[in-house]
Amino acid sequence: MENFDYDLQSVQETRNIARQAKLAQAQLAKFNSEQIEKIIRNMVKAAEENAVSLANLAVEETGFGKVEDKIFKNRFASTELYEFIKPMQTIGVIKDDKVNKIMEIAEPVGVLMGIIPSTNPTSTAIYKSIIAIKSRNGIVFSPHPSALKCTMQAARLMNDAAVAAGAPANIIGCISKPSMNATNELMKCDEVAMIIATGGSAMVKAAYSAGKPALGVGPGNVPAYIERTANITKAVKNIIASKTFDNGTICASEQSVIVEECMRDQVMEEFRRQGGYFMTPAETNQVAKKLFVRGHAMNAKMVGRSAAVIADSVGIAIPPGTKVLLGEQQGVGEEYPLSYEKLTTVLAFYTVKDWQEACDLCIKLLNNGGVGHSLSIHTENQEMVMKFAEKPVFRILVNTASSQGGVGASTGLSPSFTLGCGTWGGSATSDNVTPMHLINIKRIAYGIKDFTENTTSSSSACVAQSNSPAAISDDQIMNVVNEVILLLKKRGGN
Repeated sequence: MENFDYDLQSVQETRNIARQAKLAQAQLAKFNSEQIEKIIRNMVKAAEENAVSLANLAVEETGFGKVEDKIFKNRFASTELYEFIKPMQTIGVIKDDKVNKIMEIAEPVGVLMGIIPSTNPTSTAIYKSIIAIKSRNGIVFSPHPSALKCTMQAARLMNDAAVAAGAPANIIGCISKPSMNATNELMKCDEVAMIIATGGSAMVKAAYSAGKPALGVGPGNVPAYIERTANITKAVKNIIASKTFDNGTICASEQSVIVEECMRDQVMEEFRRQGGYFMTPAETNQVAKKLFVRGHAMNAKMVGRSAAVIADSVGIAIPPGTKVLLGEQQGVGEEYPLSYEKLTTVLAFYTVKDWQEACDLCIKLLNNGGVGHSLSIHTENQEMVMKFAEKPVFRILVNTASSQGGVGASTGLSPSFTLGCGTWGGSATSDNVTPMHLINIKRIAYGIKDFTENTTSSSSACVAQSNSPAAISDDQIMNVVNEVILLLKKRGGN
């Protein structure tokens, strides 16, 4: 295709990959549980063996995050994920209700389209490959152009491991010539049955407008409330551990810290002690201008960067060992840029009078680009937990690091790198996406109530009632007689 323009080559390549995946998936749909288990185990093994090289490649190509944390994510997306999904029944009869005589049978969805973000380019590809195969689906990836090499390598490793264990060739594919035309082609082509979108808001919205089933995520402008009964030292430690994990590239990472007046000084001192730097108003404005472009869009050069890199980029001198930058904000919205999502090591800092004011502020922050996603609260008061459980999010993370908690690493939530935001956030699901979201379920239902006799009895009763003289009133008889007399008069009768 040397004589064709790049965009035409890109679209044709996409069509070829989708068609190949469709043929492969038709074969995979016939595999049994033992065959699928063998394939997944080999994929997990390949991911584990290449976790380090993939992490290095991702950081080298994108500049986002930290190698050691991407290694963890690659292993979490494979080894930890496998342990969680291993017991899931995704093939054949998955439920047999003897009482109601209903049998449920799992069927694959078909070929999936996986949209991969640049912030988690290898771990997301590994995760989506494994959950796709677990549910007997094929998958084709649309990588972010700035993470093309590492995403392609992850996809290639997963496909090769799957094929080596018996999967059909081309069961996992990846576009090597990414373009908007190619992505749109893959979204709308007949071969793709469902889209799993992880990425920016515009991409997720496009997935939902493609005219087919889609599972997408929204931004995660996560507020972290440190309530007055909280263990302050532990709360600050969790927040810093979360925000510095891969330099804040996980959408479940905290974006704003909210504290009460009565503990403000103590919390600030604890942040300073553990590596937090509180910027002056002037420094906060400088950093905010550097973080965002075109309104509230993150500057790619600042995504997943360390506090030192961000400070140096604007000429701020910070103490050695600084882990996060904090900027005080007095409100939410256009005039307060740090009130928006920041996928890097910068936090907004708010002071409120009490928990009621914290509630109101959390809702404002969530409605500022994070509704439906997650909320973090640090407290020893169970009643307070239930009050904040009323907020418009689907993950209320208590006394834990939000990044690790949201994806299921430090909580009992399903291990996942696709976190649904429900209808509040414009998502089709509010769950952490698992293989169970990627199957169709057919149901065999036996009759357990006999309506034949009831219907016959009812019909007989109606006939008997209509034939019974007692069923006709005197007024009805007189009306009939009068109608007959009128008819006879019209005909000239006596």
